[in-house]
Amino acid sequence: MVASATQAVEVPVDRSTVIVVAGAPGEAEFASVFEGEVKVWAGLCALADAKLIMVGSGVAEAMSDHDRLKQAIAAEPKDGPGEFWIVLFGHGTFDGKEAKFNLRGPDVSSGELAEWLKPFHRPLAIIDTSSASAPFLNKLAGPNRAIVTSTRSGFEQNYSRFGKYFAEAMADSASDLDKDGQVSLLEAFLSAARRTEEFYKTEGRLVTEHALIDDNGDGLGTPAAWFKGVRATKQAKEGAALDGTRANQFFLVRSAAEKQLTADARARRDELERAVAKLREAKPRMVEETYFSELEKLLVELAGLYGGT
Repeated sequence: MVASATQAVEVPVDRSTVIVVAGAPGEAEFASVFEGEVKVWAGLCALADAKLIMVGSGVAEAMSDHDRLKQAIAAEPKDGPGEFWIVLFGHGTFDGKEAKFNLRGPDVSSGELAEWLKPFHRPLAIIDTSSASAPFLNKLAGPNRAIVTSTRSGFEQNYSRFGKYFAEAMADSASDLDKDGQVSLLEAFLSAARRTEEFYKTEGRLVTEHALIDDNGDGLGTPAAWFKGVRATKQAKEGAALDGTRANQFFLVRSAAEKQLTADARARRDELERAVAKLREAKPRMVEETYFSELEKLLVELAGLYGGT
């Protein structure tokens, strides 16, 4: 549902907020694509009963889109279990130092967005599907955040198709790789990256966008090709934590089983899943008996959360 200042309704403490930002289209052909993405995200938010805030869609208002975005972010609660999604689709630029997302009127830079989000401790998902978006990943990465960009460099400045595929993947049950009845942010990323690659291959074009995801806070990012299923199998450098586990815990439209969990149970479940992932990374350096003993404890508690014990 779209937020209204006059509504006074009781909402769950873990209800998600989604700010959907449509950038300046530049050309008419892009305007229709961006409006299509707006409709997909609006439909997803309706299914999720998420608080939806639109910026950049429809007739321009007296306040610039830049200031509306800043105001909307500032008004959001900084703490709590409710996920806060910011979705940017449009065009971007990079001058070698600073990346910007193109809005009607003044653009927003990666540095500005990073500053606006500094006070936040609630779960953050920032999806920037614009061209030249990679520097946003470097600036925005941090604890309890999942960041997606459509490019691996600020110098990939051609129009990005990844955003359209990402929106469609979020709404497509075929994206549910682990078959748990819901599509996670990670699964949508992997599906969209695959479809983007297929587009360039089918069209016989040089690939000009390479999407990245970061959810461990190191700002390095991981490409989709480094995943097998929903698990990353490669690391950027020795000792770097793997990306993917946290992003696979972001669900906008939750399954029936997910809805049955309380906010506290969901938080504990996520914590246990991250502990399992960390233990698996450490397995090669552990005594086998110790590894399986610790794994069993985690899995038993996980089963208990779902009523398995």
